[in-house]
Amino acid sequence: MYKLFYSFCFVLFISCNKQSSPVKPTPVPPVVVPTFFAKGADISWVTQMEASGSKFYDSTGTQMDCFQLMKNLGFNSIRLRAWVNPSNGWCNTGDMVAKAMRAKALGLKVMVDFHYSDVWADPGHQTIPAAWTGMNITSLDSAVYSYTQTVLKTLKQNSVTPTWVQVGNETDDGMLWPTGEATANMPNFAALVASGYNAVKSVDSTIQVIVHISNGFDNTHFRWVFDGLQANNAKWDIIGMSLYPSTTNWATYNTQCLANVNDMISRYGRPVMICEVGMDVNSPSICYSFLTDILSKVKSVSNNNGLGVFYWEPECNSNWNNYSLGAFDNTGKPTIALNAFAN
Repeated sequence: MYKLFYSFCFVLFISCNKQSSPVKPTPVPPVVVPTFFAKGADISWVTQMEASGSKFYDSTGTQMDCFQLMKNLGFNSIRLRAWVNPSNGWCNTGDMVAKAMRAKALGLKVMVDFHYSDVWADPGHQTIPAAWTGMNITSLDSAVYSYTQTVLKTLKQNSVTPTWVQVGNETDDGMLWPTGEATANMPNFAALVASGYNAVKSVDSTIQVIVHISNGFDNTHFRWVFDGLQANNAKWDIIGMSLYPSTTNWATYNTQCLANVNDMISRYGRPVMICEVGMDVNSPSICYSFLTDILSKVKSVSNNNGLGVFYWEPECNSNWNNYSLGAFDNTGKPTIALNAFAN
């Protein structure tokens, strides 16, 4: 899948371009970590799926609203991506707010995932929104601040206060390329993160800010990113990770991810959240084992510093948008993989 392909290509690129990690920084005092453990689902595609005629059913075949079904499956949190001005309108501010309101009405906590793009932002794409084209770093800092603040104020006006906000999505080499490309200009990337962080706190100081990187098993890369951000005065409350193992290497990846989680907490004094996981929809039993294990490992982190695990677009079946890492079958029912979130 495209997520895995771009992550692989980026690892090859970054190994040839980044400098060695600085000397280990002195950890800052940790934030106060709540005991709430997030069992989350990113279902950002749901309104687009509904508009195309998709329907969702529980294991007995009873049709249900997707948000209610997620709650019934054991999820307590919903993650929603935010695009600046997407061409088809899906995941723009209005669409994201509407979904956030549905989540909040069911008592589900909300995470907003700012891509700072009109399209996908990930290790292979960090495209500046069309409206921000040609801006220098000073103007981009202002644009990130004002856009972030405006979206969050719109949520609050609709009685939704996110629990978490991601300042960027899978920012393995920064964001808003080329200006905020980390291998070329780490200070610019750090400045953009700081602008997003400050905008979030200006709306509500209780919202927790996440910096999110892919390949949660790759400790070397995480150290490079967060050493660079810390050296350039960026701020974050939580370190976010993605983890997309195969059906054969998941046990190794989970072990490496847990080691990385513990190192990040020790090194930077901040808790960690697994913001994205997924596995082949056609291997639900193996995916169940993977999910059960990673949930257990994250829960095992001392002092509640493992904050939760989010499945990325579980409501997808193998027929939706050529995405094969969902967790619903082609009749619209969840596979047994999602039983891992019931505990």
